[in-house]
Amino acid sequence: MKNSQLAAIIKRLTAMVEASDSEVQVRRFEKEGQEKCIVTFDGSNEMFELTETGSQEVYQFDDIDLVTLEIFELLQD
Repeated sequence: MKNSQLAAIIKRLTAMVEASDSEVQVRRFEKEGQEKCIVTFDGSNEMFELTETGSQEVYQFDDIDLVTLEIFELLQD
């Protein structure tokens, strides 16, 4: 059975939340060596910010599930 890609994404995002006191945490998500997005988590306002690498569009999320789904969709392209 193949490991869940969603579980791996959630694990990385959870680590960002747990490591963040007031610092901004940053993670890059890639597929086959090509960066798809950059996600930051700001512990002071508990918000995720996702920047799509190709289009440079920026999205903000206050829910870990929603940002996980957006990352998952970007990695499917």
